[in-house]
Amino acid sequence: MNVTGHTRRPASIRDVATAAGVSYQTVSRVINGHPSVKHTTRERVLAAIDELGFRRNATALALASGRSRAVTVLTANTTHYGYASILQGVEEAARAASYAVGIGVLESADEAAVAAEVQRAADAGGGLIVIAYDPAGVGALAAVPAELPVVGVVETPASPPGDDRPWVWTDDREAAYEVTRHLLSLGHETVHYVAIPSSTRRTSARTTGWRQALKEAGAPEPRPVQGSWGPAGGHAVGVGLAADPSVTAILCGNDDLALGVLRALHEAGRSVPGEVSVAGFDDAPHSAYLTPALTTVRLDFTGLGRSAFALLHGVLEESAQIAPHPVSVPELVVRESSGPPPGHD
Repeated sequence: MNVTGHTRRPASIRDVATAAGVSYQTVSRVINGHPSVKHTTRERVLAAIDELGFRRNATALALASGRSRAVTVLTANTTHYGYASILQGVEEAARAASYAVGIGVLESADEAAVAAEVQRAADAGGGLIVIAYDPAGVGALAAVPAELPVVGVVETPASPPGDDRPWVWTDDREAAYEVTRHLLSLGHETVHYVAIPSSTRRTSARTTGWRQALKEAGAPEPRPVQGSWGPAGGHAVGVGLAADPSVTAILCGNDDLALGVLRALHEAGRSVPGEVSVAGFDDAPHSAYLTPALTTVRLDFTGLGRSAFALLHGVLEESAQIAPHPVSVPELVVRESSGPPPGHD
């Protein structure tokens, strides 16, 4: 609102042109990154854009370019930490590029239901990002028509995909390997594993990394315990683990499972880390504030979402400038919940 009490109208492209002393066509070329604009002119236009608070209109850009500046994310979940953080990263990167983001929720893994949701997303125009961490997401990624630009956020592939599969992922295999080695290095005879559901029927990358570390150390390999995604699932399986006095180290497939396992150990009177060490995955915001603070593996899901959009943006703009399969590298975060087993010197 200005000094006269009237609401100031948003700056237009012609206002920017007047302020910069150029034509509105030149402003349009600067906005769209056209290489023919001189550097000094480009800087003058950008300064005018900043000074006037000019915002690009996505609809106008789409009409000018003949392309829809929109992305739809297909996902079976919007609340679990990893899924929600990926969505956040996609939205942040898309907003910076003046793209709109829609979300299509895969309510079922049923083939017909998945196909219908993929078709709705295709009808919306633009490109697709599919979070394929579950059967519904895997089905959706496979069902996307070949002519539609798509990027998949997937579990760590068993082998590097071809260039026709623009996927992004975190290195879950290496993450599980490192955290298992950490627990073994503290003197534990072995490490029990509470697994999250896998998107496929094959052994997950996290299970593979855990198993590899045990094998290299010559440690016994307990049967993985199948959990779910949330604390209730961790508590349910944690009751059985807490009742076994031979269990001194537990790796959980995510931090929410670890929360449930910690509760089960507390109820059984087994101290952490005095009697049992517990580690998680993800480094969710609450993990640093549990009692004890949770040892975990930090996975940059938000960065993964940004990478997914960047890869798709390159396809949509026909100017890909990043590696075809960017990988988010995990980081081991050692906190209070891991320590040596009882009686270890």
